[in-house]
Amino acid sequence: MNKLTLVAAVSLLAACSGDNAVEGAPGGVKAQPETSTTSTQMTAMQYPDTRKDDVVDTYFGTHVADPYRWLEDDRSEETEAWVEAQNKVTFSFLDQIPYRDDLKNRLEELWNYEKVGSPFKEGDYTYFYRNDGLQNQYVVWRKKGDGEAEVFLDPNTFSEDGTTSLATLEFSKDGSIAAYAISEGGSDWRKIIIIDAETKKVLEAPLVDVKFSGISWKGNEGFYYSSYDKPEGSELSAKTDQHKLYFHKLGQPQSEDRLVFGGKPEEKRRYVSGSVTEDDRYLVISGATSTSGNDLYIRDLTKANAPLVQVLDDFDSDTYVLDNQGSKLYLVTNREAPNKKIVTVDAANPTPDNWQDFIGETDNVLTASTGGGYVFAEYMVDALSKVYQYDYDGKQVREIELPGPGSASSLSGKREDKTLYYSFTNYKTPATIFGFDVKQGESSVYRKSGAQFDPAQYESEQVFYTSRDGTKVPMMITYKKGLERNGKNPTILYGYGGFNISLTPSFSIANAVWLEQGGVYAVPNLRGGGEYGKSWHDAGTKLQKQNVFDDFIAAGEYLIEKGYTSSDYLAIRGGSNGGLLVGAVMTQRPDLVKVALPAVGVMDMLRYHTFTAGAGWAYDYGTAEDNKEMFEYLYGYSPVHNVKNGVEYPATLVTTADHDDRVVPAHSFKFAAELQDHQSGPAPTLIRIETNAGHGAGTPVSKTIEQYADIFGFTLYNMGVQTLN
Repeated sequence: MNKLTLVAAVSLLAACSGDNAVEGAPGGVKAQPETSTTSTQMTAMQYPDTRKDDVVDTYFGTHVADPYRWLEDDRSEETEAWVEAQNKVTFSFLDQIPYRDDLKNRLEELWNYEKVGSPFKEGDYTYFYRNDGLQNQYVVWRKKGDGEAEVFLDPNTFSEDGTTSLATLEFSKDGSIAAYAISEGGSDWRKIIIIDAETKKVLEAPLVDVKFSGISWKGNEGFYYSSYDKPEGSELSAKTDQHKLYFHKLGQPQSEDRLVFGGKPEEKRRYVSGSVTEDDRYLVISGATSTSGNDLYIRDLTKANAPLVQVLDDFDSDTYVLDNQGSKLYLVTNREAPNKKIVTVDAANPTPDNWQDFIGETDNVLTASTGGGYVFAEYMVDALSKVYQYDYDGKQVREIELPGPGSASSLSGKREDKTLYYSFTNYKTPATIFGFDVKQGESSVYRKSGAQFDPAQYESEQVFYTSRDGTKVPMMITYKKGLERNGKNPTILYGYGGFNISLTPSFSIANAVWLEQGGVYAVPNLRGGGEYGKSWHDAGTKLQKQNVFDDFIAAGEYLIEKGYTSSDYLAIRGGSNGGLLVGAVMTQRPDLVKVALPAVGVMDMLRYHTFTAGAGWAYDYGTAEDNKEMFEYLYGYSPVHNVKNGVEYPATLVTTADHDDRVVPAHSFKFAAELQDHQSGPAPTLIRIETNAGHGAGTPVSKTIEQYADIFGFTLYNMGVQTLN
């Protein structure tokens, strides 16, 4: 479908810092760095007392203290009091930054323009997402023919404070019924609400306790969804590791929903998804025990009591059904093709020995989509998009001309669509939506961004630098034209490096504010990501995870060597797995940077797999229980366990949220406590804890703006910036 995606793929530990979130913004204010003693050195920090307990775990004969284990109890009164005390100290510090309000006002000013997503057709209506500027959540609008547009769903009315968001919206086959999932307070647990699309009347009681799930309709009869049994203890931190697929028939209570897959011991999977092909013929079920690799099944829905047919019986590849033409299946796979390829097979005998190449593997990583009766192959060439159009016989129709180097979203839609939509962006270009005529092969501007930002004033260049082991790594560096490479430019180095996730160029309002202040924004494509396929991903996993940190360190050294910045003006930032990256690098090389900004990070590498769905991340990380070698490796870089006495750590603003049930806030709580206990230098080590918020998706615009004002203000203030002009 070509809808605006509002939720991350559930099988990934998604980056969520917001750096690639929304678009917008021009230039005007400039930072004036000062080399004098920073204000942070003038005021001694007084942190809240954090109790230490005598908790010790033993791993393969090694005793490991965990004095802050009590902070893992996210609902205890003592933890809540600690959160309140930490926020009081943090916001007292942030309140003294003289230009913090100026940053917030500038962010609001640049954010405040109309944003409209690509249209999509359901039944008699054309739908689209719209935000009038500073609305906390996007609103779903619709129109019939040439009639007036009307509001269909307004998530801003779901809660008074804007913290309940729309996570998923899917329509029945004829568009007459809609099912949508909501997230409350940022939690990954969802409710599904079913309404008559014409009248918007709620048809039945909501489905509850749904997690990591899509909504896939079978005709107008009902839909498939996935969830876990509700865990005992805290639903925000208790382990969940047996995912189940259900079918909900309209009109029946949720208690009677049919369990389709995942209930038997041999079907135990941490992640299970079910989807119905566009022609309603096949149910496709994918199961996974980790964030990489899946088995695959299909069921012919046109035959009563048809059995599940196994396509793959191992977890050695990432494979999914792209489409079908009758009984002919089109599969995207990296099985014996690290950069992915498309194969075809008959549904009667779908195992790999019967696969035939449709679009073979190339030197570049493939992402595939369909729409308008065609297949589209998008390739990443050094993290930049190239897109080709194919017919269903495998004949290449054309290369689609893009506006320039950058990122194109997938061309996708229904088979009968004559026009498909895609957006194009890069780090200095606000996203423009294009309409693509599938027959003529021509793109035309559907909607330009309303962001008041002039890309011509900025430069975005790609460089290649050498990591510690000689590996060449690409990096995009964006800045205002005329930048002097004098080593005094405030610079944010942003990274992720994991879970096969690719960081491709994307414009954001927040980054525009940073750029117009004379800031440099640099994003390297670290190993562990997916920019160069499976081998690039695997080179940053388990016993090779240090490669990711080395790549990030080398990126910082390159920026310093080339004069873009210096250690006095360099900040490192990352979220989720990127938060781990920042935590590991700042403890290994505290001298490299002035400011560290780890967001919702995985900081306790010995216990991450004991919380929520964390065990599913073991493909990337391994666990401390695997063997002695794996334990020692994790123990050697785990941020919580590598904060040392007598070390001057950079100014640090840890950010997390009290309702994050993907990377539980205990990771950040324990890391901040360790930093505050061990910091030997004058730089502040603070934690900012958002309340009634989660891992990032659906965060209200108002909270996002406040957070960026705090992050940018903290960064510049600790670099010695006195005023903004």
